[in-house]
Amino acid sequence: MAESVLEPCTTSYSFKVSIFILFFLIFPFLNPFSSAFPLSFDTNATEVVNLETEEDMGLLLFFKLQFQETPLPSWDVNVPLSNWTGVTRSNQTGRVTGLNLTRFNLSGQVHPCLCNLTFLETLVLSHNSFNNSIPSCLWKLWSLKTLDLSYNKFTLLIPSTFATTMSKLIELDLSHNMLSGEIPMWIGNVSMSLEKLNLGFNRFHGDIPKSLLNLMSLKYLDLSHNSLMGNVGDFNQELVTLNLESNFLSGTLPCLYSSRESLTLLNLANNSILGGIPTCISSLGGLTQLNLSHNELRYGISPRLVFSERLCLLDLSYNELSGKIPSRIVEASDKSGLLLLDLSHNQFSGNIPVTITELKSLQALFLSYNLLVGEIPERIGNLTYLQVIDLSHNFLTGSIPLNIVGCFQLLVLILNSNNLSGEIQPVLDALDSLKIFDIGNNKISGEIPLTLAGCKSLEVVDLSSNNLSGSLNDAITKWSNLKFLSLARNKFSGSLPSWLFTFQAIHTLDFSGNKFSGYIPDGNFNTSPNFYNGDIRKTIPAVPSISARSLDIKLSLIADETSLSFNYNLTTTIGIDLSDNLLHGEIPEGLFGLHGLEYLNLSYNFLNGPVPGSLGKLQKLKALDLSHNSLSGHIPENITVLRNLTVLNLSYNCFSGVIPTNRGYWKFPGAFAGNPDLCMESSGNVCQRTLPVEPGKKFEEEMEEGPLSVWIFCISALVSFYVGVVVLFCSSRTRSCILQTKSLAG
Repeated sequence: MAESVLEPCTTSYSFKVSIFILFFLIFPFLNPFSSAFPLSFDTNATEVVNLETEEDMGLLLFFKLQFQETPLPSWDVNVPLSNWTGVTRSNQTGRVTGLNLTRFNLSGQVHPCLCNLTFLETLVLSHNSFNNSIPSCLWKLWSLKTLDLSYNKFTLLIPSTFATTMSKLIELDLSHNMLSGEIPMWIGNVSMSLEKLNLGFNRFHGDIPKSLLNLMSLKYLDLSHNSLMGNVGDFNQELVTLNLESNFLSGTLPCLYSSRESLTLLNLANNSILGGIPTCISSLGGLTQLNLSHNELRYGISPRLVFSERLCLLDLSYNELSGKIPSRIVEASDKSGLLLLDLSHNQFSGNIPVTITELKSLQALFLSYNLLVGEIPERIGNLTYLQVIDLSHNFLTGSIPLNIVGCFQLLVLILNSNNLSGEIQPVLDALDSLKIFDIGNNKISGEIPLTLAGCKSLEVVDLSSNNLSGSLNDAITKWSNLKFLSLARNKFSGSLPSWLFTFQAIHTLDFSGNKFSGYIPDGNFNTSPNFYNGDIRKTIPAVPSISARSLDIKLSLIADETSLSFNYNLTTTIGIDLSDNLLHGEIPEGLFGLHGLEYLNLSYNFLNGPVPGSLGKLQKLKALDLSHNSLSGHIPENITVLRNLTVLNLSYNCFSGVIPTNRGYWKFPGAFAGNPDLCMESSGNVCQRTLPVEPGKKFEEEMEEGPLSVWIFCISALVSFYVGVVVLFCSSRTRSCILQTKSLAG
């Protein structure tokens, strides 16, 4: 069938030339393509066009015809072939030897006419939208050295009987397509000169063909991001790079003895590799990048496993490795080039080895999600090139070492979820490049130092769940690039500052669980564009939470392998949480004018007055909690127009009036409980004052679930105490409403 398709391009030589001339004589009279090939010939052209060149031109023009919109205006008979975009021709023969049409937005099938450009040495059609099958006749191009069809939509790789004729092929790239089935065995025999083979980002399954294990010319192999199974196999050639990332490969790690001097990159991440890490891996003396993350490796790391000083990147994260971190995992010397060390998400225990501070070139250190104890080494400041430190989710104690300011290039410092104590030291202002500062969920005390105003690059700051106290100082206003700020669950007090909502790039403000008092500041709401417009690029959970934050740090090795490129993606709810404080007064009208808000929690305060009528403007709002306050007036009818709202809680306030049943309030069971003057409309226009209680279990069942419920009960009692104090100083009407509400809650 393929041969019949080729008939127009496989006629005799003289007939081809005749058709070519006739084509240009009659083509201008044909529509709709006549404008693409004008009939005027340049009689002054100096290029001598031989018959072979005419033949190649005709084939290329025939190839161009398949595209309705012609993206190749220079492909014209009046233009010398050497000036055609993407075309390379030989000075000796005049024949086309190279065709590079990358990123021309071409689509459809690749026309087999290209198969008759028999002098082609390079064919690059990458980054287009070609689809269907790869023409099998391409394998007849005996002169071809480079074939790159990557980043298209090819779905079928037709078995070829001509593959063995491509004896000169050096590079074959079919990556980033939709090719499926098993990798054909003939791929390993396509050329005994093949050095680079890239089939990554396709849908291949089955085992790695044995023909690839024995293709002695092969140096660069990429089969990543497929669905390959079976063992990795011990390749018998001298590979330079081997990338098998993101497959379903299993078995144990091979030693790759044949590549012990040549291999520079080994990436087996995101597979199901079992067992321990054999010490023979360290015999790969030329290795610069080793990624074994996201596998099922276990056991301890042998002290005899010491990599050479050439290693730049070592990633063993997301495994089940245990025991102590070896004191020498890489040769530490003046020539040591290790830039990234990632041992996170394992089960390592013991102290952080002091010898890590001898890796002078280190730029990123990830030891998070382990069982590490002890203190952060004082000499960590010796690592002057460090950009990222993540020691979170361990059992580290002591304080943040002062010497850490020696890491003056630091961009990320993440120490959350440990047992760190002490205070935030004023000298940390020396880290003026710091973008991410996360020390949440520790035992840090004291106040936020005024000197932190020097950290003007901060974008993500999480100080939550500590013992910090004092009032908010103006140092925070200097963090002009701030996107995320959480001071939740501390002991901060005083009034909320007037600059609270003035950060230009802010997404999330969480001040919940403190002792802030006074009014919610009014005004300055027009300076936070994210609060106004939201961010449609983010992926937010169906039921958002102010604490739902995802921080994806991306580090990549730049070409010269001497430094890392840093970037991060922050995914968080656009919201404000001021809950569980001592705030009073009315809710500012401007707060409900922040159209981009997805989450707003003002619960467990002493707010009063009506809900602002601008509530209906919060069209992106997904969660609203105003419960446990003293808000009054009618339930705003415009709540029902908030189509994205999935969580609503207005319980235990002083709302009054009738809740109509035809407004869709039934979607929020328990949202109005504990409002003594509020009733639900029922059949016969009878007002039902017994409202559904808040969703949840009975108190006795909650108590049986353990300490968390007891803790919640204690907080509730504490809030009730504050309510009692406030009742003594409020108006008689409000005092009456509060007492009724609390009696219902009890």
